[in-house]
Amino acid sequence: MQRVWTFLKQYPNPVFTLFGLLLGAAFYFAFPLFDYSHWIWFATLIIGGLPIIYQTCKGMLHGQFASDIVAMLAIITAILTGQSFAGAVVVLMQSGGEAIEFYGMRRASSSLTSLLERAPRIARRRRDNLIEEIDVQQVQINDLLIVRPGDLIPVDGTIVEGSAEIDESALTGEPLAHSKTIGDSVLSGSVNVNGAISIRADKRSQESQYGKIVALVKKAQEQKAPIQRLADRYAIFFTPLTLAIAGIGFWMTQEFTTVLAVLVVATPCPLILATPLAVICGINRASDEGIIVKGGSAMEQIATVQAALFDKTGTITFGTPIVENVVSLSEMTEEKILFNMASIEQFSSHSIAAAIVKKGQESTASFPLPQFFKEVPGRGVEGTINGENFRIGSFDFLGENNKGNGKTVADRYYQEGKTLIFLEKDHACLGFLVISDQIRPKVPLLIEKLRGLGVKEIAMVTGDSKKSAAAIARQAGIKRVEAELLPEQKVKIVQQFLDQHETVMMVGDGINDAPALATATVGVAMGAHGTAISAESADIVLLVDDLSKVVDAITIGKRMLYIAKQSIGIGIGLSLVLMVIAVFGYISPPIGAMLQEIIDIAVILNALRAR
Repeated sequence: MQRVWTFLKQYPNPVFTLFGLLLGAAFYFAFPLFDYSHWIWFATLIIGGLPIIYQTCKGMLHGQFASDIVAMLAIITAILTGQSFAGAVVVLMQSGGEAIEFYGMRRASSSLTSLLERAPRIARRRRDNLIEEIDVQQVQINDLLIVRPGDLIPVDGTIVEGSAEIDESALTGEPLAHSKTIGDSVLSGSVNVNGAISIRADKRSQESQYGKIVALVKKAQEQKAPIQRLADRYAIFFTPLTLAIAGIGFWMTQEFTTVLAVLVVATPCPLILATPLAVICGINRASDEGIIVKGGSAMEQIATVQAALFDKTGTITFGTPIVENVVSLSEMTEEKILFNMASIEQFSSHSIAAAIVKKGQESTASFPLPQFFKEVPGRGVEGTINGENFRIGSFDFLGENNKGNGKTVADRYYQEGKTLIFLEKDHACLGFLVISDQIRPKVPLLIEKLRGLGVKEIAMVTGDSKKSAAAIARQAGIKRVEAELLPEQKVKIVQQFLDQHETVMMVGDGINDAPALATATVGVAMGAHGTAISAESADIVLLVDDLSKVVDAITIGKRMLYIAKQSIGIGIGLSLVLMVIAVFGYISPPIGAMLQEIIDIAVILNALRAR
């Protein structure tokens, strides 16, 4: 019962009109009481038609000359001539089409609302020996703030006490958490993975990085041009043609019923009904593939993408560090190097340590625990395994004595943007691990398929380093790379592409991608593991962690668009034939309404093929 009541509240006009038509038909055929049926249909026409007339006139005052104009004129003419049945049928078609279109779009949500919900809300301010919780908007520059493990950084600031791992991947696109200590800067909206720290507020909330992203998304939504409906594009020529034919009909017969007959058979039901149905079928087809499309406009636009922009971390790559290779610089084997490093790293909470342990577990079921362990945040660790003492970390951590040992071998990996973790014993470098963010295996094929689907230009836009981005782009087959970008710089790149291409698609997963996703013609978010904000800012969300679904979305969109245009062509063609016949007075308005219903059924059945 609740569902029925909800349906009635959402679509009152088509439900009321259908009930009025059926009730009038019962009086007409069952009793028969023709006067009663006429007044029931006329009341239905007035009550159901006036909202349509009002909304269409309101749109016209705002410069929206859509496919609804013919239906509005048919309703007005039916009221003036007393052709209640024909007018009520037009009302049902028009209101039903609008209901179908609303049904297909009702799941779209507000990206700005979700972005604000995720924003840092509180800060813990330290004054003397007291810690007080305050609203983040109350934070002033130079306030001392406590950030606990797991907390969001409330405002941009500088660490003045302690050290911690800071995950900035959602903001900057860099896949690895950064070890930060006294003197290092931190960004609002990033996550303190471990370690309590004190920071000095350098900016107020609205001026911090997260506040800027909120402002960028809001600005992008306000400036994004409304997309013209597919039906309205055809109405540009069909509506004037219909009015011209109706005028010829009145000139030939001097009867207003001829005008109404022409308008009834011309009521663009292929535009009102078939197009939204094809869109909904396309949306449902996409959902079967794990692709959520937020409304008909996104379904239409994804079919005509001319340029595609991709974020790197978490989109083209998996976004998590992996051990790509083990390199020995001594007599110690690669297997033994990995064994010793994985054993010691068991006590570290760093994301790279987890990757090393995971790699070691591929060949060894369990590791001995280190007898001694010491971690220097942001630099490396030291530990003892089976009586042997090892140090693990970067070149800088291992000391000047080892910088010449294996540096030539290491340089080749550094030039590719890799991260290297070295193993040292007794001031001798034994070897190193190559850490990278792995490209998704289907990406090169995806890029080829996009070009085959007519995408003219493909680029990577990322906040990661130039070397790392260039290396991944070469593997993916992407020629243009824009790296080390802030969120506002990503937006500028998208706007540059929009100046050159009519339809631009942006694919991303992080908070820093949200403004670019909102700015692009079509934003596509990796929803399986990406941030909620990116998913809310996007027009399309991939629920499965498979980037190749972008190709599926475009393919489904193209098929939907082809079928919708086919239905429009069939419907308009048949309507034109009936309009020519009606001009000579051979079709009465009620018969015209019935013939138009036959056309409706034909184009609706064709539109359902998009499913």
